[in-house]
Amino acid sequence: HRELELLTLDRATLHMKETLALRYAELVYDGMWYSPLREALDAFVTSTQRTVTGSVRLKLYKGNCVPAGATSPYSLYDPELATFGADQVYDQRDAGGFINLFGLPLKVQALMRRRAAPKDV
Repeated sequence: HRELELLTLDRATLHMKETLALRYAELVYDGMWYSPLREALDAFVTSTQRTVTGSVRLKLYKGNCVPAGATSPYSLYDPELATFGADQVYDQRDAGGFINLFGLPLKVQALMRRRAAPKDV
């Protein structure tokens, strides 16, 4: 599951999910299972998992099981985009603007979600 999250979630969402996991554990430990905060954290996690789907290949060797690859229709990695060769996704002139570069992963995420979305919706 973690491999699919690494493949389909952006860095900021992954970081927030890891941060909130610690708070969630504290809530459970402190007996606050029925709190509104725990319910809100559940809603956040549910929301993040909408695109976490796909297949993970595992390698088994001498008692170890390690991920050896993953695929997902919502993957944020596209080999064609990784070289920044597609002008419609990455414009070299944007290099002067930090905000444009910083927002690029979210632009790619939206593009990949549009590609993977059901066509009849």
